[in-house]
Amino acid sequence: MTVQDLYEKLKAKFPAHIVELSETKPDPYIKVEAAGILEVVQSLRDEFEFQTVANLGGIDYIEEKQFAVFYHLFSYTHKVVVALKVFLPREDGVSVPSVASVYKAANWLERETYDMYGIRFEGHPDMRRILCPEDWEGYPLRKDYKTPDYYRGIPVPLYFEGDSSAGGGH
Repeated sequence: MTVQDLYEKLKAKFPAHIVELSETKPDPYIKVEAAGILEVVQSLRDEFEFQTVANLGGIDYIEEKQFAVFYHLFSYTHKVVVALKVFLPREDGVSVPSVASVYKAANWLERETYDMYGIRFEGHPDMRRILCPEDWEGYPLRKDYKTPDYYRGIPVPLYFEGDSSAGGGH
C-alpha cells in the first residue's frame, strides 16, 4: 500500500474531508479538513490497519498565517507510515477534534501541542498544560514567542552555565 493508494481510497470514502495529497519530499502528506480528522483517523485504524500514532505535533507557518497539526500513523501490517496534516488559522483559541479516543498515545501528544502552540483539541479528556506551569503566559514554540525575563520573580535564563551549544561553554 502506497500513500497514493491510501489517498485515493480515503478521497473516495471522505470526499468532503480529504483535501489533497501533497507530494512534498521526502515525506508526502494527506491534507485533511479539521472537521473530519477524527473520522479519518478512526477509519485508518479500523479499516486500513494503522495500529499506532507514531507522532503528533504542531507547526507554526507564521508567514502563511496558519498552524498545522500533523499526524504520523504507522501500520505494522503494511509497514508504512502515513502523514496527515490539518491546517488552521493562526489565531488564539483555534481548535481541532481530539484523536485521543482512537489512539491513547495521542493524549499526551495533544497536550504538548496545546502547551507549545496553543492549539486546543476538542473532546480531549484533560486539556491542560503538560510542560509549562498552568499560569505560564504564551506558547513557547510559536515563532513570534518572546521568552519572559522573569516567572514569578525568578529569572528565566535563555542559556545555562556550561551550555556549549549556546556559546557560553568552556
